[in-house]
Amino acid sequence: MRVRISASEARRIALGAQGFADPPASGTGGHALRRVVSRTKLLQIDSVNVLERAHYLPIFSRIGPYPHATLDDAAFRAPRRLFEYWAHEASLLPVTTQPLLRWRMAKAYDDAWGGMRRIAAERPELVEEVYEQVAERGPIAASELAERERRAGPWWDWSETKHALEYLFWSGRITSARRVRFERRYDLTERVLPRAVVEAPTPDPQEAQRELLRISASALGVMAESDLRDYFRLSAVEAKPRVAELVEAGDLLPVEVEGWGRTQGYLWRDVRIPRRVDARALLAPFDPVVWARDRTRRIFGFDFRLEIYVPQPKRVHGYYVLPFLLGDRLVGRCDLKADRRAGVLRCHAVHLEAHADRALVMPELEAELRSMASWLGLGGFEIARVV
Repeated sequence: MRVRISASEARRIALGAQGFADPPASGTGGHALRRVVSRTKLLQIDSVNVLERAHYLPIFSRIGPYPHATLDDAAFRAPRRLFEYWAHEASLLPVTTQPLLRWRMAKAYDDAWGGMRRIAAERPELVEEVYEQVAERGPIAASELAERERRAGPWWDWSETKHALEYLFWSGRITSARRVRFERRYDLTERVLPRAVVEAPTPDPQEAQRELLRISASALGVMAESDLRDYFRLSAVEAKPRVAELVEAGDLLPVEVEGWGRTQGYLWRDVRIPRRVDARALLAPFDPVVWARDRTRRIFGFDFRLEIYVPQPKRVHGYYVLPFLLGDRLVGRCDLKADRRAGVLRCHAVHLEAHADRALVMPELEAELRSMASWLGLGGFEIARVV
């Protein structure tokens, strides 16, 4: 018998899977962070800093103000709980996920981006020399390596050094020991990750892919096959047979979702449908709830486009826009900037959805902006206009 769920149930399932139906966190330390990551499974990293670095924001969205050092310690201090790798783009992930991604590391020569593959193919001796330098001098930044070589001789330039480092990073031989002003400091993987992780057996690639899809399904709750693939950036060739295997095993349950048309839906085997979701959160554009435009439209009826790379005259909602979640609906969006010189959180514009009740939404949004401003160490917030 085919399972059917309503659009409202789908929203609540998706938000519950991401932690928005959990009881309030009892603190803002390591336990609260682990609870968030147990829901999101990863934190996407992005270089844009007009508001705050992307990986800090999903935690704030779920537990409110917390010390930034809580995440920094988990990612860059022993005992290390998170590590950095290419998952859903550059991401911080639990260290226990590292063995599941070794099949991707092993395919670096074929799958890494063009500049990395070129360096590996055309200058393997450079790759090994860079590796030896990291082994001798790590943790070290790409800029430090390039600066030394500019002084010592002409045969390295910054881009080739960086490509070699990134190839070694993709292949798992080195990793990010820490970041300083957002620049990676590279070191040997075995000197950074816990010994138990380094020595853990490497699973068969197909089993690793099945487990990554199980992790994705748990984080999504309700999903299409494309959503499952997207979470860890698996290709259709890799994911399609694994999804069929998970359906056969009962890990994924086929479902019809109201409003999804012909798109086949799936439920995670342990999914629960919260009776209600009373969330209030500003969601970073790289938050798993909204990072995929098709899924955001399917789940929430909300068309969200990242406009960072859109020329300014063609932007509709702004440069760094955060959807506003209230209850189980996305009710609007804010174009935000942390004006650190003036000590103000600036909201260039609020765009409300047609179904949103301004009298109900604006006080809640203002409370959330006040909380975010305080967390960022700003004196207050200013809203330029409401549309």
